[in-house]
Amino acid sequence: MNFCSHCGNSVHIAIPEGDNRPRHICDGCGTIHYQNPRIIAGCLPVYEDKVLLCRRAIEPRLGYWTLPAGFMENGESTEQAALRETYEEAFAEVKIESLYTVTSILHVNQVQMFYLARMDKPEYAISSESLEVELFSEDDIPWDELAFQTIRNALKLYFADRQTGLYPLRHISLDASDTQKFRTECHDSSAAD
Repeated sequence: MNFCSHCGNSVHIAIPEGDNRPRHICDGCGTIHYQNPRIIAGCLPVYEDKVLLCRRAIEPRLGYWTLPAGFMENGESTEQAALRETYEEAFAEVKIESLYTVTSILHVNQVQMFYLARMDKPEYAISSESLEVELFSEDDIPWDELAFQTIRNALKLYFADRQTGLYPLRHISLDASDTQKFRTECHDSSAAD
């Protein structure tokens, strides 16, 4: 951020009085601009023993496979965002079953939330955001062509959980101080019972 969205003057970064984090502060009007993580919501759509993936038609990671997901819009719930994104990217209608993964991606200030979702019919199509849309069994997933670590994590967890029939909510933190290596912590919410 270079300029104040209220008055147009330049901003500088400092820790405001009574705060403990650096913020953008306007040199003209003194407005403190708070920047918060962006929320991405999506679905892990399942039809019988297969999952629905989309090959991205947009950057970042153009041409790589992903679960249908995107940025949450103002005025919608995370569930509504996940359903909207699934329809926008794959023209698939799904029914949300449960929140499955919540991933804090610290180095890019994002929170990604994926819902387990059921497809009643194998109906889907490509869209302006997807080059291809396809149902994959576990053995057929193009693991080396997945767009993001969070997608790989969600899919690996799903197929492992499918063996037990239990799908606990997972809280995951990814920190990329070394961009080639991610540290992941999973907490099983059912363990607290």
